[in-house]
Amino acid sequence: MLLASFIGSVIALALTSVLILWLCSIAKAVGLVDVPTERKNHIGEIPLIGGVSIFVAVFAATVMSGLVLPDGSALLNYDGFFLAGTLLLLVGVVDDYMELKPLAKISAQTAAALIMIYSAGVVLSDLGSLGNNGELLSTGVFAVPFTVFATIGVINAINMCDGLDGLAGSLSLVSLLGFVFASLLFGGGQDLGMLMIIASAVAGFLMFNFRIPGRSTAIVFLGDSGSMFLGLAVAWFAIKFSQGDARIIPPATALWFLMLPLFDAVSMTTRRILKRRPPFGADKEHLHHIFLLAGFTVTETVVIMSVVAILGCVVGLAGIYFAIPEYIMVTSFLTLGLMYLWMIVRSWTVMRFLKRSINRRMGITDRRLVLDRRVSSDVTYLGPERRSGLDRRQDPRRTEDSQTVVELKRAG
Repeated sequence: MLLASFIGSVIALALTSVLILWLCSIAKAVGLVDVPTERKNHIGEIPLIGGVSIFVAVFAATVMSGLVLPDGSALLNYDGFFLAGTLLLLVGVVDDYMELKPLAKISAQTAAALIMIYSAGVVLSDLGSLGNNGELLSTGVFAVPFTVFATIGVINAINMCDGLDGLAGSLSLVSLLGFVFASLLFGGGQDLGMLMIIASAVAGFLMFNFRIPGRSTAIVFLGDSGSMFLGLAVAWFAIKFSQGDARIIPPATALWFLMLPLFDAVSMTTRRILKRRPPFGADKEHLHHIFLLAGFTVTETVVIMSVVAILGCVVGLAGIYFAIPEYIMVTSFLTLGLMYLWMIVRSWTVMRFLKRSINRRMGITDRRLVLDRRVSSDVTYLGPERRSGLDRRQDPRRTEDSQTVVELKRAG
């Protein structure tokens, strides 16, 4: 199994790289690209084929390494995983090219969660040993709807992180590696091959998505197809590893493995609802926006957030190793989440004040601060967290209305 895992990882890494190089020109030819806008400062049209490349490479690597056989039989049962992944991939590609309604995407995510439940038996049947005297807190008749809700939440949490080059891929990779270590340390290598293949494919993608010296922007983006597939993969193993008699991690550890995406998604959604704004609307209030406003580069921001995510995985693994009671792990996680929400609110106030003060002393006018770009009433508020379809291929900075907005800002 270890040999098959190693072979599959090498194949996945190589195939992802080859597919990205091959599909980039095709994506540009058919218009499956993301263009610069008022909210996006990348250069040129960026192909949205990262997700397609990762998925195809993962499937091919599982077949070529012997984990899944061409006739559909398998050493391990992944048919449900690939069926659900294919559904999200297709819907994501359509959304990347031609904008879909939020309901359509939520419906696809729900269907993928149901495939996971009924095809593979991956379901949240309990929340861990949180009951009286350490008994399992069962979800009972709510197991299926709770699993669907949790899966949709994780998928969209990864999607919300897809706001900087390399961020969503890096945070997904950290979570996947957390499951790899859990499998090695506590699970006897359960699902190790598939986890290593997916992680290697993501690493291959990051070679083209991460900003490095001499390359000021990404060569390729995940697209909604990629963020939804990675979200499904992370949710799948978080639930599978934490449920049943053969569980290798408690549910509390799964939370720590997904710490940063969950904190960001929950805090942003909560703030938007409290401000009576669309919960899935776009703004610039995420943690990575605060780092940028504080003067950190994109690469520095991604590295810092990845290190924080790694610390979350370390805490989760330490909780298992030192047999820390699950109620303590959950309570600590929730407490840290509340602190994160408080920090986000305070950080925005402090960072914006400092930036204004520094700019005034230096005689610099920052046009980004003339209008509040974070509220839905702002004319630069552009809708979905990740713009899709035709909106991606039309640069509003080239339109007459956009020119008027810029002129108004300058006159402000």
